[in-house]
Amino acid sequence: MDLQALRDELAPTGTLRAALNLSNFLLVSKAPDGAEPVGIAPDMARELARRLGVPVTFVRFPNPGDLAAGVAQWDIGLIGADPLRAAEIAFTTAYLEIEASYLLPAGSPIQSFDDIDRPGVRIAVGDRTAYDMYLRRTLKHATLERAAGLEASFQRFVDEKLDALAGLRPRLVSDMARAWGSRILEGRFMAVQQAIGTPIARQASAQWLQSFVDEARSGLVAELIARHRVQGVSVAAG
Repeated sequence: MDLQALRDELAPTGTLRAALNLSNFLLVSKAPDGAEPVGIAPDMARELARRLGVPVTFVRFPNPGDLAAGVAQWDIGLIGADPLRAAEIAFTTAYLEIEASYLLPAGSPIQSFDDIDRPGVRIAVGDRTAYDMYLRRTLKHATLERAAGLEASFQRFVDEKLDALAGLRPRLVSDMARAWGSRILEGRFMAVQQAIGTPIARQASAQWLQSFVDEARSGLVAELIARHRVQGVSVAAG
């Protein structure tokens, strides 16, 4: 596919509409109203638009669930890849990984991930986050207590005295400082695979995006992590 044909498929309006998940502070560090967003994800989108030779505009969503549901509104989405979203979105492989674990309250008897998935264990989680989607598929006995957003999931964990809070490790570190005596379970239950998606019908575009990600993993992603001084993330393996 030549560049003009690629533009016609991937950016049919003449502008690349890039969807951002504003709740992921690791990838979107700032997104003030009326100003350009700052962070790894916006810079990835800007580089894609530069290579296409089109301007970029950002479509902002408060959480990943709304971003995935709003696929008709965007051309590319910077979001955690998940099989439950793959019916409508063609994902690249991951360009970046973020570890997910659990915050445990003071005095918790839980010592390992095996202790988590047991009857009666209640886990607070942000609804439709990538790790919520993963836990829906993998937990057999524990109960997920969903909340609309990361802050709401933390408040539910505290207010309802739940057994664990699922989240991205960097966020859990800050939450731990607000919950006296809490601790983060060592290790990870998964790593969120941050990828680039496009509407499922755009197969040629998906192949081009995959080539971009393959190249970005060899230098650009590490450069952006350093530029924005983001901790708790790593370049995904090829």
